[in-house]
Amino acid sequence: MAQDDLEVFDKAGKGKYTIGLGQTTMACVNDREDINSICLTCVNNFMKKNNVSPSQIGRLEVGTETLLDKSKSVKTVLMSLFKESGNHDVEGVTSINACYGSTNALFNSINWVQSQSWDGRYALVVSSDIAVYPKGGARPTGGVGAIAMLIGPNAPVVFDNARSTFVDNVYDFYKPNPTSEYPIVDGHQSIEIYLNAVRRTYDTFKSKYNKAYG
Repeated sequence: MAQDDLEVFDKAGKGKYTIGLGQTTMACVNDREDINSICLTCVNNFMKKNNVSPSQIGRLEVGTETLLDKSKSVKTVLMSLFKESGNHDVEGVTSINACYGSTNALFNSINWVQSQSWDGRYALVVSSDIAVYPKGGARPTGGVGAIAMLIGPNAPVVFDNARSTFVDNVYDFYKPNPTSEYPIVDGHQSIEIYLNAVRRTYDTFKSKYNKAYG
């Protein structure tokens, strides 16, 4: 949907979402889609378009913060795409940890390819989320998306070994109610936490990079 249409629907000031938040459109799912179905579509399309066989995948990691089942992970559901090929030897899990879940899934896959456990096959990372908010100011920042990343040797994009992380226990965004898909959000606190995390991460990165490369 167009964000300027949402401004009209919400009776918000013209430009509040489009100019103020810099938004143009927002993706939504209907009642026949969920986190599992969009990930299945993403992986299926990715492998077909890039001629990647399910037998070439040795690790499958999913990063998301959308929880559909308290036990059965999205990664387990995606294994249905590997059944016909007979490939059940696929490591990996679903990392559920707000935005960092996908970053962690990516790092796990890179570490696997660089480790003694790597068996020569590709790792596939799926990053997906359905962000839904209640009526109010946060709703136009929601949306849905799914991407797939293939990790392996001779890649066109190379990750540097020097990297840093900043993790802290804060309550700007969390979902304490298991019966509701809506989070509790403190937008102003989120901005402060984000900027602090960027500064702290960059400081640590500089220290690590200088130590590694001089």
